[in-house]
Amino acid sequence: MNEVQRAKIVLRILNKTYPKTPIPLKHKNIFTLLISVLLSAQCTDVNVNNVTKNIYPKYNKPEHFVKLGRKKIEKLIRSIGIFRVKAKSVYNLSKTLVKKYNGRVPKTFEDLEELPGVGHKTASVVMSQGFGYPAFPIDTHIHRLAQRWGLTNGKNVVQTEEDLKRLFPKKYWNKLHLQIIYYGREYCKARECYGISCKICTSCYPKRKRPIKTKKA
Repeated sequence: MNEVQRAKIVLRILNKTYPKTPIPLKHKNIFTLLISVLLSAQCTDVNVNNVTKNIYPKYNKPEHFVKLGRKKIEKLIRSIGIFRVKAKSVYNLSKTLVKKYNGRVPKTFEDLEELPGVGHKTASVVMSQGFGYPAFPIDTHIHRLAQRWGLTNGKNVVQTEEDLKRLFPKKYWNKLHLQIIYYGREYCKARECYGISCKICTSCYPKRKRPIKTKKA
């Protein structure tokens, strides 16, 4: 079985398992989506949602966070990992949006990736989930699963993104990104499946007996 055949199996199982894919990070607008994605680094979506549910009803525009200032932002997100670094990014990002973009989130990868604290993955999520632009955000979990399923040899997340974009039609990218995340959390967990027990792993590699080792992103 080659990677193209495995990709078809993956797509079929994911579409059957997750016909609908709600965005896991709760948000009020594209700006708050951007902030939530930034906060989710090294942190669970559940934790981010628990923190932001008390923030977004009152603070949901760049102007709000500029007015708050860095120290107050730190207090609001204190229970999130590396909160000081993230508070600095949120504050500086909000200042940039107000000063350079009239308080609006820019609609291109280039402009997004120039914002403080925003990398390619964060920009990809915003382009995909915020603007509906075809993108394939790759985090460490998708990187791990793509290796397990034989869709990439996993040298780094850049290569994994290129491989998945090559294997799957563009019209599926936005939904696939979320489907893979959901499937990884529910069925192909890092320390439970090991590449030998979930439906995708057993379908793509029916003869695999030993746990698969994956390369870190």
